[in-house]
Amino acid sequence: MGLRFEEIDWQPTPLGEISLRRRRHPVSGEDVYEVKLGDEFLMSSLFTAGEIALTELALAELPDAEGTALDVAVGGLGLGYTAQAALDDPRVRSLTVVEALAEVIDWHRRRLVPLGARLTSDARCRLTHGDFFALAADPHGLDPEAPGRRFDAVLLDVDHSPRHVLHPRHAALYRPAGLRALAEHLRPGGVFALWSNDPPDEQFLSALSEVFAHTSAQVVDFDNALQNGTSTNTVYVARTAPDSATSSKVSSG
Repeated sequence: MGLRFEEIDWQPTPLGEISLRRRRHPVSGEDVYEVKLGDEFLMSSLFTAGEIALTELALAELPDAEGTALDVAVGGLGLGYTAQAALDDPRVRSLTVVEALAEVIDWHRRRLVPLGARLTSDARCRLTHGDFFALAADPHGLDPEAPGRRFDAVLLDVDHSPRHVLHPRHAALYRPAGLRALAEHLRPGGVFALWSNDPPDEQFLSALSEVFAHTSAQVVDFDNALQNGTSTNTVYVARTAPDSATSSKVSSG
């Protein structure tokens, strides 16, 4: 890329103005892709450890026997790193990605982002335009094309954290009633995992423990050259009981 900075796309959306930018890293010389919503930075291809760990930690909770075939749903497409990590797992037979902003899906289909070609060419992956939070609360579930469908894992990476949400209506999902509705879309022994930019939140862990049989919060460390040090994300992992899609607390941690 000849330019040090380029705005690849800009669009008004119901959540605010969204932009896709590309800049040259001053040290490595590599292209860095960034997404902004209004004045907030949503994501950067410079920092993807948390998004990848979200998938890896969740899928590590599921059976690894020969012939295992997993159906996975992802809330939030972004730059695609959570989805790519799911496709990297050979057990995954289907991946449904629910994205609220059609503009973000369009970036991938037009291959304006690095992972666009990979995600849109994999027959296991389907990018769906929809409101994950509304679908999670709906008994018909997360796949508009298959009402009532259940998944082995549901991964969510939309809000900054359970307390720092992009839209006020998202907050309901992080309470016991919202989590209970989401858990109905999981198969017995299924996993819900959530990315957060904040440290572990005991109040949210308590809400998870009211609904899921096993819960944990795992801190993911990664190098942050912009701050000359290490930064962290949190990945919450919650698993339903093997014999029930929803469960009262059995254990935590």
